Amino acid sequence: MIRRRAGRTAVAAVLLAVGALLVTSALRETLTYYRTPGEVLGDPDATRERVRLGGDVVPGSLRRSGELVVFSLAEGGHEITVEQRGVPPETFREGEGAVVEGTLSADGVFRSDYVVVRHGNEYGPSTSPTGPVDAR
Repeated sequence: MIRRRAGRTAVAAVLLAVGALLVTSALRETLTYYRTPGEVLGDPDATRERVRLGGDVVPGSLRRSGELVVFSLAEGGHEITVEQRGVPPETFREGEGAVVEGTLSADGVFRSDYVVVRHGNEYGPSTSPTGPVDAR
């Protein structure tokens, strides 16, 4: 009887461990991490791998030339120049947070092919007119 209880406890422990592992791996794949400019600049292997870089778009740094958009991302006192191929989202602006995905080249310029605008978690009502809207 004691052996059966020990066996059942062992099986239950193994099943719980396997379940926890599955949940942890599933959650890890859904999270999106990004690195700051200081972390990327301080990593000697950063030029060898594709990374996500996050920071605030430096005011006055945004330049557009056809499909090439050049700007700087800064956070924590470090700044990286980013060259983005393609059109960024409409909400992309100077002074706002952004996350880009790409590689850091040997010349220190981050070459990106994907950009996402970071949003805060605060919601405020729109500043639309307060009068009634005619819904005809």
